[in-house]
Amino acid sequence: MTIFTKIINREIPANRVYEDDHTLAFHDVDPQAPIHILVIPKKEVKDFQSCDSETIGYLLSAAQAVAKKLKLDESGYRVVINNGKDAGQEVAHLHLHILGGAKLGHIRHQDRTRKD
Repeated sequence: MTIFTKIINREIPANRVYEDDHTLAFHDVDPQAPIHILVIPKKEVKDFQSCDSETIGYLLSAAQAVAKKLKLDESGYRVVINNGKDAGQEVAHLHLHILGGAKLGHIRHQDRTRKD
Protein backbone atom coordinates (compact mmCIF):
# COMPACT_ATOMS: atom_id res chain seq x y z
CA MET A 1 0.00 0.00 0.00
CA THR A 2 1.45 3.37 -1.02
CA ILE A 3 1.21 6.65 0.83
CA PHE A 4 -1.29 7.79 -1.81
CA THR A 5 -3.59 4.84 -1.03
CA LYS A 6 -3.45 5.86 2.62
CA ILE A 7 -4.38 9.42 1.63
CA ILE A 8 -7.31 8.14 -0.47
CA ASN A 9 -8.47 6.06 2.52
CA ARG A 10 -8.09 9.09 4.84
CA GLU A 11 -5.51 7.25 6.94
CA ILE A 12 -3.11 10.14 6.30
CA PRO A 13 -4.36 13.74 6.11
CA ALA A 14 -3.95 15.80 2.96
CA ASN A 15 -4.97 19.30 1.92
CA ARG A 16 -7.55 18.19 -0.65
CA VAL A 17 -8.62 20.57 -3.40
CA TYR A 18 -10.68 18.30 -5.66
CA GLU A 19 -12.29 14.88 -5.52
CA ASP A 20 -14.65 12.88 -7.68
CA ASP A 21 -15.49 9.19 -8.10
CA HIS A 22 -12.23 8.43 -9.92
CA THR A 23 -9.63 10.98 -8.81
CA LEU A 24 -8.28 12.93 -5.88
CA ALA A 25 -6.20 16.12 -5.97
CA PHE A 26 -4.27 17.60 -3.07
CA HIS A 27 -1.40 19.96 -2.32
CA ASP A 28 2.10 18.47 -2.54
CA VAL A 29 3.88 18.53 0.85
CA ASP A 30 7.16 19.50 -0.87
CA PRO A 31 6.02 22.10 -3.43
CA GLN A 32 8.25 22.89 -6.41
CA ALA A 33 6.17 25.95 -7.39
CA PRO A 34 3.91 28.39 -5.51
CA ILE A 35 1.03 26.07 -6.41
CA HIS A 36 1.88 22.38 -6.64
CA ILE A 37 -1.02 19.93 -6.72
CA LEU A 38 -0.91 16.15 -7.15
CA VAL A 39 -3.75 14.43 -9.00
CA ILE A 40 -4.05 10.69 -8.45
CA PRO A 41 -6.41 7.95 -9.56
CA LYS A 42 -8.37 6.40 -6.71
CA LYS A 43 -7.60 2.95 -8.08
CA GLU A 44 -4.05 1.71 -7.71
CA VAL A 45 -2.07 2.19 -10.92
CA LYS A 46 1.71 1.82 -10.66
CA ASP A 47 2.74 4.30 -13.34
CA PHE A 48 1.82 6.03 -16.59
CA GLN A 49 3.11 3.18 -18.74
CA SER A 50 0.72 0.68 -17.14
CA CYS A 51 -2.32 3.00 -17.15
CA ASP A 52 -5.38 2.58 -19.34
CA SER A 53 -6.68 5.44 -21.49
CA GLU A 54 -9.91 5.83 -19.51
CA THR A 55 -8.00 6.53 -16.28
CA ILE A 56 -5.70 8.99 -18.07
CA GLY A 57 -8.83 10.78 -19.29
CA TYR A 58 -10.16 11.05 -15.73
CA LEU A 59 -6.82 12.41 -14.50
CA LEU A 60 -6.55 15.02 -17.25
CA SER A 61 -10.15 16.13 -16.75
CA ALA A 62 -9.50 16.47 -13.01
CA ALA A 63 -6.32 18.49 -13.77
CA GLN A 64 -8.38 20.89 -15.89
CA ALA A 65 -10.98 21.25 -13.13
CA VAL A 66 -8.29 21.91 -10.50
CA ALA A 67 -6.56 24.48 -12.72
CA LYS A 68 -9.87 26.29 -13.24
CA LYS A 69 -10.76 26.15 -9.53
CA LEU A 70 -7.37 27.62 -8.57
CA LYS A 71 -7.54 30.13 -11.48
CA LEU A 72 -4.37 28.73 -13.04
CA ASP A 73 -6.18 28.49 -16.36
CA GLU A 74 -5.97 32.28 -16.62
CA SER A 75 -2.18 32.61 -16.35
CA GLY A 76 -0.92 29.16 -17.28
CA TYR A 77 0.31 26.03 -15.59
CA ARG A 78 2.34 22.90 -16.22
CA VAL A 79 1.16 19.29 -16.02
CA VAL A 80 3.92 16.75 -15.45
CA ILE A 81 3.92 12.95 -15.24
CA ASN A 82 7.11 11.30 -14.04
CA ASN A 83 7.23 7.68 -15.21
CA GLY A 84 9.80 5.49 -13.47
CA LYS A 85 12.86 6.03 -11.32
CA ASP A 86 14.99 7.82 -13.93
CA ALA A 87 12.19 10.34 -14.46
CA GLY A 88 11.93 11.06 -10.74
CA GLN A 89 8.81 9.06 -9.86
CA GLU A 90 9.13 8.57 -6.10
CA VAL A 91 5.80 6.88 -5.33
CA ALA A 92 4.70 3.77 -7.23
CA HIS A 93 1.19 5.15 -7.75
CA LEU A 94 0.50 7.17 -10.89
CA HIS A 95 0.20 10.88 -10.22
CA LEU A 96 0.12 14.14 -12.18
CA HIS A 97 1.83 17.27 -10.93
CA ILE A 98 0.08 20.58 -11.59
CA LEU A 99 2.59 23.42 -11.20
CA GLY A 100 1.69 27.08 -11.36
CA GLY A 101 1.24 30.34 -9.53
CA ALA A 102 4.36 31.93 -11.05
CA LYS A 103 6.22 32.13 -14.33
CA LEU A 104 7.86 28.71 -14.62
CA GLY A 105 11.32 28.32 -16.13
CA HIS A 106 12.30 25.95 -18.89
CA ILE A 107 13.30 22.43 -17.99
CA ARG A 108 16.90 21.90 -19.03
CA HIS A 109 18.78 18.62 -19.31
CA GLN A 110 21.61 18.29 -16.83
CA ASP A 111 24.67 16.80 -18.42
CA ARG A 112 25.57 13.83 -16.26
CA THR A 113 26.93 10.36 -16.62
CA ARG A 114 24.27 7.70 -16.20
CA LYS A 115 25.03 5.30 -13.38
CA ASP A 116 23.10 2.02 -13.63
